Amino acid sequence: MKTFEPLLFLQGFLRNPKRVGSVLPSSKYLAKKIVQSVRWDEVRTIAELGPGTGAVTHLMRAHLPKSATVFLFERDPKMRSNLKKTYPEFMFHSNASYLLKRINQEYIHQLDSIICGLPFFNFSREMRQNILSQIHTALRPGGTLVLYQYSLHMRKQLAELFEMEKIQFVPFSFPPVFVYVCRKRQDEGQRVSIDLRRT
Repeated sequence: MKTFEPLLFLQGFLRNPKRVGSVLPSSKYLAKKIVQSVRWDEVRTIAELGPGTGAVTHLMRAHLPKSATVFLFERDPKMRSNLKKTYPEFMFHSNASYLLKRINQEYIHQLDSIICGLPFFNFSREMRQNILSQIHTALRPGGTLVLYQYSLHMRKQLAELFEMEKIQFVPFSFPPVFVYVCRKRQDEGQRVSIDLRRT
């Protein structure tokens, strides 16, 4: 992580705390756990919603096949500008509420995976439902959603849309985080397990 990135993240939080959701970027422990949760051999198209300063993006790029199509949705203009300089090969957009519209503009109709760090707890019910519906539609059957939140408040809503493979608790982050690993349904019947072991 570059030395100025925590300051950039803090500035983003102060400008719009409901949209940024945290005062610090994702920890390296959280970023590693998120990236480990994606089945990279299945990924040709992927979107990251709320990459911030790129803590997850940095690790993600190392796993991507060269031909992969990557969309990054970052609302904060300064963080988005910084990401564009670092990852010029990716496609950038500001608002995840237009996920489907933006990927369709690039003739991509479904994604293999979505990584999401949006602070859903701070969103209105309508906005949360809109974005989740678009995530569900955008993922191909069997596609993976890896979503990280600071509580278990999304568990019920996610379980209605996806197979929840696991929920992992990452204590070495500020604040501590829950990582939801979900898959768009092809078969029913998988049970979710909550893993509270230290990772």
